[in-house]
Amino acid sequence: MDDLREKYVSLIAAAADETTLEDLRVQAVGKKGEISLQMRSLGKMSAEERQLAGPKLNALKDEINSALAAKKTALGDAALDERLRGEWLDVTLPARQRAMGSIHPISQVTEEVTAILADLGFSVAEGPQIESDWYNFDALNIPGHHPARAEMDTFYTHRAEGDERPPHVLRTHTSPVQIRHMEAHGAPCRIICPGRVYRADYDQTHTPMFNQVEGLAIDKDISMANLKWTLEEFFTAFFGTNVKTRFRASHFPFTEPSAEVDIQCQWKDGSVVVGEGDDWLEVLGSGMVHPKVLQAGGIDPAEWQGFAFGMGIDRMAMLKYGIPDLRAFFDSDLRWLRHYGFASLDQPNLAAGL
Repeated sequence: MDDLREKYVSLIAAAADETTLEDLRVQAVGKKGEISLQMRSLGKMSAEERQLAGPKLNALKDEINSALAAKKTALGDAALDERLRGEWLDVTLPARQRAMGSIHPISQVTEEVTAILADLGFSVAEGPQIESDWYNFDALNIPGHHPARAEMDTFYTHRAEGDERPPHVLRTHTSPVQIRHMEAHGAPCRIICPGRVYRADYDQTHTPMFNQVEGLAIDKDISMANLKWTLEEFFTAFFGTNVKTRFRASHFPFTEPSAEVDIQCQWKDGSVVVGEGDDWLEVLGSGMVHPKVLQAGGIDPAEWQGFAFGMGIDRMAMLKYGIPDLRAFFDSDLRWLRHYGFASLDQPNLAAGL
């Protein structure tokens, strides 16, 4: 046993790599190794001989295994030291550029509009994009012969043969959300309703699906003066400059009186500059909520009154950021999005510190 110990301890100490070390392990303590063969010979010994040889063989086996493990650790440490001496990384180099996504202008402007009107006391209300005929038209005092109810202007859903119910529609405005909110919460209220709307139209300034935000304020003493102040404050905050407005008498079934709202602008180098000049640009429709609309929402028009307005988010984005064609919003062109998109921290929310 002493010879075996000296033999393998010296060979293990002299091993230069893990392959040699593994060969020594097999020779010493493998199934057919010299020490393993000695262990098997214990069965041929007498009881007295086994009592003497057994503990010595176990001790020898443990010693060889410990020497093998220690040498393997030493070889691993030496290999690591060699790698550390041969390999290095300059941590002062700038990191590789990683492609980053951007916020779509519609999402950006939706956040901007919501943040500004939230400062003016409006909360956000939402509703379904597939609406019943009643919420989309009847509750808003839109008569059956109105052009908006024609199939050439509105997307109607399919009804099974024999089903005589009025078909549902893809909402043509977010005004149905106002009716639902009045039904659920009553008056007073002050809400905005941003969301997608759908109309059968497609050209440079119209798309079949676009984004709109409508506002509604109801109380006992609200007037057109409150509407004018609200819109002027909004435009000033949105465009970052004082913006004059002009109200022109108009007609909408859901408001009375009704007014188209223009903002002061001028054309410079083929683009619109808001807040200066002698020209005017129509941007939204507004008015005092029609008594029949209040009644449809479960509110007594003899006690309450209010104003409403609606604007296209897409067009507001075009005006503010100089985007010439509405159709490009939906083309999924990454070059366009990289040019007009926004970084995530540019959004006017609490996460951005705005």
